[in-house]
This record gives sequence, structure tokens and C-alpha cells, in this order.
Amino acid sequence: MALDPDVLREIQGLVRGGFEDRERMVEILTEEMYEPGELDADAVEQAVDAALREHEQSKKGWPATTDCDRLDAAFKALAQRGVIALHNAGYTQSDGYSDVREAHAGAPDRDHITGYCFYHGQDLARAVDGGGLFLAFGTMDARTEDTEGPRIGQWVAEELRRAGLQVQWDGTFNQRIHIAAFDWKRR
Repeated sequence: MALDPDVLREIQGLVRGGFEDRERMVEILTEEMYEPGELDADAVEQAVDAALREHEQSKKGWPATTDCDRLDAAFKALAQRGVIALHNAGYTQSDGYSDVREAHAGAPDRDHITGYCFYHGQDLARAVDGGGLFLAFGTMDARTEDTEGPRIGQWVAEELRRAGLQVQWDGTFNQRIHIAAFDWKRR
């Protein structure tokens, strides 16, 4: 049974996103995004395999350093500054906040952590489709986000720029940071 074009686009998004292995992609499609039995599992596996092969081929033409590599470097620098920086944190903004709280609760150096930065699955899908990448940020104490949040945002913007990414942000806590010209290529 041939897969619907929407399903094929979802497969491309999962493959290009770069966070899930083959088995997890098949599981997401056949058990989570669609009801069990709604999609032909063999057709999904074949389409995922084809998309993975195509993606591996495309990597040969990628630059030595991609925007995703730059983002990784910025997130690493933010972690050194006491900012929890999470890739693909849940699927929604609310999920992202939950992931931040969980990471904070499990961090051995909680006293050193002053803020967070993340993007979630919807942000990832937008970035994969060429719509740029949005990042949420703030302080670990929600009571100080309006006053201290912009300081964390400034750190995030600094590290992104230092890594070679162009940031759009109005300097307030009310607007997420946007990297409009983000070319999603995750190895």
C-alpha cells in the first residue's frame, strides 16, 4: 500500500531532524502519530529506509560546519555559563518547560544553573522546513523572568552570534530568539 504524501513528508521531517533512530521513527509513525494498524508498517519501514539512504547521500555535499554544528557549540558554551540548553525538548513549549525542570532537578550542579534555553519539536519541524529556528529562554525562577530573563536571552544571543549564527531578537523576555536563516543539517 502506497503511503500518503503527508506521511512521506513526516518521514522526511523525522529523518532530517536527526534525533531519532530508524526503529524509533517507525514506532512514532505506526504507534503515536497514527493509530496502530492505520499505516502499513512494511511500507513505513521501506519509506524510512529510503529516506535514510537519501539523507546519507545528501550529507556528502554538506559544508564542513553546519548551522546545527554552530548551534551545538553555542549550547555547549551556554552550559558552561550555567544555562540548561536543550535540543528538541518535547513537542510543545509546555513540554520544553517540563524537560527543563526535569534536567534541572537531575543536575548535579543545580546551584550553578541560572537559566535555560531550548527549542521543541514544533520548532524543529519549522526549522527542518526552512522556517528558521525559534529558541525559548529564561531564568530558573519564574518570578524573575521579566526582570532577569533578558539577561539570559542576551547570553543566548551572544553565544549564538559567537558561533556564527545571525540572531533576531528585540531584547525582551516577551519575544523568543529567532535564527531566521537557519539551514537545518544535523549529522
